[in-house]
Amino acid sequence: MATTDESTGAWFGADGQVSQLRGLLFKAGCLGATVLTLFLVFVFLVYVAVDAIEPRTADPAWWATVVVTVAVPGVALSAYYYRFEPQAGEVAYTALGLPVAATLLAGGVGIVFRHIVSPHEWLALVVAVLVAYVVLEVHERTRDAGALERAAVAVAVLVLTIAGVPGLVPSLRALILSLPVLPMAPLSLLGAFVVPIGIAVGWYLRRVRGSDRAGVIAGGATVIAAALGVVAGPVAGVSWTTWLILTTVVGVPVGLYVERVLRGGEGVSGLALPVALAVGAVVCAVVVDAAGFAGPNVWLDWEFLTTAHSRTPREAGIYPALVGSVMMIIVVALAAFPVGVGAAIYLEEYAPSNGLLGSIVELIEINIANLAGVPSVVYGLLGLALFVKTGGLRPGIVVVGGLTVALLILPIVIVSAQEAIRGVPDSQRQAAYGMGATKWQTVRTVVLPRAMPGILTGTILALGRAIGETAPLLMVGVAAVVRISPNSFVGLFSAMPRQLYSWAQLAKPDFYHGVLAAGVLVLLIVLLMMNGTAILLRNKYQKDN
Repeated sequence: MATTDESTGAWFGADGQVSQLRGLLFKAGCLGATVLTLFLVFVFLVYVAVDAIEPRTADPAWWATVVVTVAVPGVALSAYYYRFEPQAGEVAYTALGLPVAATLLAGGVGIVFRHIVSPHEWLALVVAVLVAYVVLEVHERTRDAGALERAAVAVAVLVLTIAGVPGLVPSLRALILSLPVLPMAPLSLLGAFVVPIGIAVGWYLRRVRGSDRAGVIAGGATVIAAALGVVAGPVAGVSWTTWLILTTVVGVPVGLYVERVLRGGEGVSGLALPVALAVGAVVCAVVVDAAGFAGPNVWLDWEFLTTAHSRTPREAGIYPALVGSVMMIIVVALAAFPVGVGAAIYLEEYAPSNGLLGSIVELIEINIANLAGVPSVVYGLLGLALFVKTGGLRPGIVVVGGLTVALLILPIVIVSAQEAIRGVPDSQRQAAYGMGATKWQTVRTVVLPRAMPGILTGTILALGRAIGETAPLLMVGVAAVVRISPNSFVGLFSAMPRQLYSWAQLAKPDFYHGVLAAGVLVLLIVLLMMNGTAILLRNKYQKDN
């Protein structure tokens, strides 16, 4: 045929060769959009960082010292890894970011033990949970009961040991707290927090290395290193609580990662980057102090993170709002995660797909996806009507704010969990059924373990959105400024985005240039760390598959 089809003529040239012009233009457009987005984000971060740090207030000699001792070695090692050892570069960046993320997590744990539960309350809670577990194990071993009876017994035992029956039967936790003699607070935290972590560390190393001796040594070293803080901490100017938390929350994951790299033998040289930066920072501090170079007049310092709001910009801090955000996220996670994952499991594994009920389920799924795009202010109004007007709860308390934001991210958690569950190959389900497993056993032992990394990734991203929401908090009456951190989930609180919104409305330029920028930088660091954790989980899951 001499004629050419018009639908294919646009894709082929006169000589019959495939035209790549449209593909190249499309590729260039996508690349341009990506570069523009990254550039705008970079400009925003630089703008905020300049206001929060004020680099122009430092002596040029101070910046020169920082560049020579910290920046030059870091850039040189990074270029070397990129050019010659990519595997070592991955190890270097992980070893550099892990302590930062662990330190942020340690700060959250410290807030929990300072404002939510005391060491004695934590000890009582752990003992009550252990007693409940022992009772449930004894019941399962001595009585061949059905799933319904086991579930009823589990609920009853947990209620009696942890909550009790108000006015009738005190809980085991309450009985322990009422004892006339309790261990000292450091010993309570050491036995109820550090020892379980030491046992977990020992079990992990025993499993990966196949050596009981290695597990015992690692677990014992964790407990001993933490116990030294009771004596060595005050001597070094660190409280024993801070020492215990840093040892377990920061030292344990960093130590396990270094041990894994050394055991694997790949990319070991990447561990030199954090060491070089740490040594450079120490040398920089010594040189700057000896020479008397003046550093930048930063707004984001330790005082800003540990003090409350003040009318004086230089004395204003974000600590109460930071505590409120941590407590709110705990409520959000406890409310949204089990409900969202449970709904996703039902919709994917149990809900009918045919007939009238199947049509109803499909309609529900469509509406859940649509709810993920509803403006956040609508969820604020829903929380106000549901929890304050109907539920009778006090506006502006942690529970109300957390439950309202949990409604906001619930559709996101459900959709992401559905996608993760749907990604589990159906052949694995059929293999479990072929071995005689029931539906519940298949979901519990096959589907959930393989879908959990994807579920956690979606949940962490949803929590990252939750911690930055402001409109729902405004609707439920969250205070603009709280000078005292909340000590319970029914106390008044403020959150970081709510505090930033109030700072932006103040008339003094130092508030919306310096203090506001420092608060935005704190919030951005938390968000970036949460999103980075989600990305690492996703990458690890993809490599495992």
